[in-house]
Amino acid sequence: MIPLGDDLPRLNRPRMTYLILAATWAVWILVEKAGLDPYALAKSVCDLGLVPGELTHRVALGTAVPIGPGMACAVDNSPLNILTPLTSIFVHASWGHILGNSLFFWVFGRSVEDSMGSGRFLAFYFICGLAAAALHIVVNAASPVPTVGASGAISGIMGAYLLLYPRAHVNMFFIIFVIPIQAWLVLLYWFGLQVLEGLPELGQMNPAVSGGVAVWAHVGGFLTGLLLVSLFADPQLVRRHRSVFGAYYG
Repeated sequence: MIPLGDDLPRLNRPRMTYLILAATWAVWILVEKAGLDPYALAKSVCDLGLVPGELTHRVALGTAVPIGPGMACAVDNSPLNILTPLTSIFVHASWGHILGNSLFFWVFGRSVEDSMGSGRFLAFYFICGLAAAALHIVVNAASPVPTVGASGAISGIMGAYLLLYPRAHVNMFFIIFVIPIQAWLVLLYWFGLQVLEGLPELGQMNPAVSGGVAVWAHVGGFLTGLLLVSLFADPQLVRRHRSVFGAYYG
């Protein structure tokens, strides 16, 4: 199922949501060459992506991971590696990857920003993304595989949405139908899938590489969003929301 939108009215224009999306797409088009240049795409993922083994130093320098025809990412000790938990948020691996993340962010981000204000929303987004990266590193400490994408930060936005608007309806596309489903059901179902998909990773004694999807980054971001939303939601905006749109709150 794919979220297409929600039924929530908003008090303000989501300017920071626009800016974050613009920055993400600017990196995709200008730095990653929109995926049309395989070398530029591979270099971006290798240089700006998060490699757990580079930060934990549990992977030997020079360990290479194939990333495309005739191309591989090698573990290094570049000083820039320390920044990759942040830079990786803006890097994506394919058109499907960035389109999917952009859609989820658009559906859930606008209303969360509306209850935080632009500045708090930006800080919240980055903190959730960094927390997601941290859990991914803990679970996949010996992985030489680069991880990219905004899904960890977006998962935090989804966790915040769950507590702020549990009774809002999210329009979900299923096969050929669009079905409005309450947000609490959509988000708990999604979170449950992430946990179930990630459990096998915990059973690996020494996983050398992670799977194709960083599900524990999703879990970490979502839980961080749940824990921190009360600190970042603007009390005045929340009161206005509760008075005007009270039916959407739990």
